[in-house]
Amino acid sequence: MSLDRPLRVAIVGSGPSGVYVADLLTRAESPASVDVFERLPAPFGLVRYGVAPDHPNIKQIITTLGSILGRDGIRLLANVDIGRDLGLDDLRAHYDAVVLATGSPNDAPLGIPGEGLKGSHGSAEFVSWYDGHPDGPRTWPLAAREIAILGVGNVALDIARILAKAFADLASTDIPDEVMRDLEASQATDIHIFGRRGPAQVKFSPLELREIGKVSGVDVIIDPEGLQFDEGSLETIESNRQARQVVDTLTEWAGREPAGNPRRIHLHLLLSPVAILDDGAGAVAGIRMERMRLTGDGVVEGTGEFVEHEVQAVYRAVGYRGTPIEGLPFDESRGVIRTIAGRVVTEDGTPVPGFYATGWIKRGPSGVIGHSKKDAQETVERILEDAGDLVADSLALPDDLRPDDLLGMLKGRGVRVIEWRDWEVLDAHERALGEAQGRERVKVVSREEMTDIALGRT
Repeated sequence: MSLDRPLRVAIVGSGPSGVYVADLLTRAESPASVDVFERLPAPFGLVRYGVAPDHPNIKQIITTLGSILGRDGIRLLANVDIGRDLGLDDLRAHYDAVVLATGSPNDAPLGIPGEGLKGSHGSAEFVSWYDGHPDGPRTWPLAAREIAILGVGNVALDIARILAKAFADLASTDIPDEVMRDLEASQATDIHIFGRRGPAQVKFSPLELREIGKVSGVDVIIDPEGLQFDEGSLETIESNRQARQVVDTLTEWAGREPAGNPRRIHLHLLLSPVAILDDGAGAVAGIRMERMRLTGDGVVEGTGEFVEHEVQAVYRAVGYRGTPIEGLPFDESRGVIRTIAGRVVTEDGTPVPGFYATGWIKRGPSGVIGHSKKDAQETVERILEDAGDLVADSLALPDDLRPDDLLGMLKGRGVRVIEWRDWEVLDAHERALGEAQGRERVKVVSREEMTDIALGRT
């Protein structure tokens, strides 16, 4: 069979992964009609709420994403929580296909003693705070002078940079005013980044790593005991340009004398956390690490030697996990929805009719924004194959599609739906706030205030 009308698709999530699917579907040979659902009052997902505020160049992709979301054939329905405001049954009653693009919003557990102590923080929660996420914390404890960051990816560098930067160096960003006030009072002097593997295996991008060396008022200090290489490391450096650039930067910094700046970022490699230490009153007093050694192939093993560092706060930047969606198969070990090439499948590989996934909730939290385009392409190909009856029973088409009825249903349930034109009102308001302070924008943080502004109720 083939469709004699436009394919109707719901996409859950308005970050890059979801928007790229919308773009491809509406530019297909037989264009689809797409509704993009977003739980928050503002679109763009991790580009708005995951990119550090001092990285405005990365956030410029919002211009591209916005040009797609505002296009004919695509409807934004923000401030709508799938699972609370609408169920999966509601979506399947109104759409041919449903694409999950919900990302990986939760911190992966570290699994060591002391993880729940006061002063032990997940990176996702901290990023939500400094990026003004409506559901994130409104204040943040910044009394710690010595801080440990666990993880050697770009998120760890973002956290270190935000904690180390002087107040004036963030004043021109879109960082919320209340976050600025808290950061101005930060007591941090020494920020320690710990990684369990060697310098050739860290996940920093060369550009992000070099950036921390340019932060004013900060010395970057490399622990020389961690600068070790085995045969596998040397092979990686030889074959991987990014790894070679990272190692070159670390080696250069290791030879520098500290300039005596008031704040320091210390990088320690080949140390694996085994416990966060309790001060006796339920708060962080330090961290215990096991020294690791390279085994010849770039892999590490424990040495049985332990060292302790006195810190008053620990930030865990060891990865993210997706959130299960009730009614859909979920792989607990990977923190993703079960899929094969974009189709949601049961544990035995049977497709769940009409459901697809893309982005981090499909492949796990890895890669950069460009990887989302490849993911989206694969998922869209599966949808179009199924719609064209190339996989006969995979796409279960509802008998009577009434997508416009769904908006009435939401409003009847008291949901304050924000459409694209409403987002443009909020966007203009934030830009006006920023212009008054010589900034590109100032984010509104409160969900209620965002919704009131967008819907003209202020």
